[in-house]
Amino acid sequence: MKGLNFWPVALTIAVAVGCSDTKRNNARANNGNGAESSAVGTTGEADRTRVPAGDNDFVHDVAIANTAEIELGKMAVERGSNPDVKKFGQMMIDDHTKAATTLRAVASQHNIPAPEQLDEKHRELRDKLAALKGADFDREYLSAMVDGHETVLDKLASRTDKDELANWKARRPNPATGKKEKVEVHSVTVVPEKSDNPVTMSINQWAADAYPVVYAHLEAAKDANAGARKRMTH
Repeated sequence: MKGLNFWPVALTIAVAVGCSDTKRNNARANNGNGAESSAVGTTGEADRTRVPAGDNDFVHDVAIANTAEIELGKMAVERGSNPDVKKFGQMMIDDHTKAATTLRAVASQHNIPAPEQLDEKHRELRDKLAALKGADFDREYLSAMVDGHETVLDKLASRTDKDELANWKARRPNPATGKKEKVEVHSVTVVPEKSDNPVTMSINQWAADAYPVVYAHLEAAKDANAGARKRMTH
């Protein structure tokens, strides 16, 4: 019989605990400060502003490319045998120093590492060019500039609005002659790809701003490379 007295007591405790839990839940749901909603909102904001791995990789790769263009540009100024090669090398120093500075500023805002040293691939290229001189240096340097700028341009293009970029490219040829016009880097606009993540959006904007400059570099590298190879055949 003593055992039967346990159930009413246990039931009373369960009901009391349940009521207490209900009161606590109602208090959280209805408090004037909206504490629970605020917590959820804070988590959502953290997710929205986190740095995606792709943004880290992009900054890493482009930062190294900027450093490489600057170092190799210095070599071109010193070792180039043709005035056009020296001029191109100086343009690399000037433009990529500016690009590196603005990219580091964006990266710093979001605590993204932006390396300033060459990776193994670019160290090997630097060492290869350091062993050359004269026309051999000119040819290999300009060929590397074409390849390098094509790679960087593809990375930048991935951060732009594809339809707008296609329209931008379509405006490059001269409708009257069919020839490409000189690219005036300060008079064109490339639209960044939209993103709800402000970190990604700021990097996309940087890429869109850099695209016309790198596009002009690639065209100049192709022209100079073609000229260097033509001189070697005469």
